[in-house]
Amino acid sequence: MFTRSVARSSSTLARGFASSARSNRKVAVLGAAGGIGQPMSLLLKTDPLVTGLSLYDIRGAPGVAADISHVNTHSEVKGYEKDDIKAALTGAEVVIIPAGVPRKPGMTRDDLFNTNASIVRDLAEAVAEHCPKAYIGIISNPVNSTVPIFAEVLKKKGVFDEKRLFGVTTLDVVRASRFLGEIKGSDPKDIKVTVVGGHSGATIVPLLSQTSQGKDVTGEAYKALVNRIQFGGDEVVKAKAGTGSATLSMGYAGARFANSLIRALNGESGVVEPTFVKSPLYESEGVEYFATNIELGTEGVKKINPIGSISAEEEELLKACLPDLAKNIKKGVEFVNNA
Repeated sequence: MFTRSVARSSSTLARGFASSARSNRKVAVLGAAGGIGQPMSLLLKTDPLVTGLSLYDIRGAPGVAADISHVNTHSEVKGYEKDDIKAALTGAEVVIIPAGVPRKPGMTRDDLFNTNASIVRDLAEAVAEHCPKAYIGIISNPVNSTVPIFAEVLKKKGVFDEKRLFGVTTLDVVRASRFLGEIKGSDPKDIKVTVVGGHSGATIVPLLSQTSQGKDVTGEAYKALVNRIQFGGDEVVKAKAGTGSATLSMGYAGARFANSLIRALNGESGVVEPTFVKSPLYESEGVEYFATNIELGTEGVKKINPIGSISAEEEELLKACLPDLAKNIKKGVEFVNNA
């Protein structure tokens, strides 16, 4: 629960985001009334780089907008529902999409495919029509498949730009730094773990050997840490006992990614975030999309960084990742093209 100190802390929340040269940036959140959408929208309201916030959902978004519009920061907030998606998207420069059903106990991300695939396809068609030049961040699971779905729709509409489409995998990096920090007794903000691959289970490959705090984690401790990073979402689903999935931490991760993207669009150099994008790194193995550290720029993707030197254990993780990831991507592509 918020306390009476919340008013005094609102400026502190805003300072939690990195800032850059100011520019008017309208951000649309599709799925804003959901478990991820609400906390992420609140965090975006506290981001000084967001000057316009457009919240859309099938129902409930106007209420969310009215609520967070009272937060005393600069941005304007409007809410839209049902058939108002054109108004929600018109003029949007950044679109973050957490829409879809959450995971429940026993469900995998693949179990979500049939429902969320249709939602993402329909939203992609709306984006293609109403804001085709926007930068798109996909949170809707399974990201390994929903990003290809979005891309195939944009291709059919003739507006696909591979530099402007991102799968938001930031939560994997957030978890990795937090979990490693717990083991080492270190502040997670001082720990940066590169996580590559995809955004589900064995497709998540943490490169612990590349960070000073992680390279000496070995044996059973290493296996347990990797498993927790890969299946951290299951931990939350189980703890919530059927009432939800990792919504709050994902809301945080989504807001962090949006802030990084806007900083780069505003001209800040050296902005690097992990994200799932169209990539040549493993394209020869049927993996057209791959998450790695991406340098962001004024046009979106500026540089796709290679994964670098990795350990023998990480080679095995990557070997397990690639076939699964290729299947996930193919499933998304076929959903659109075989419809």
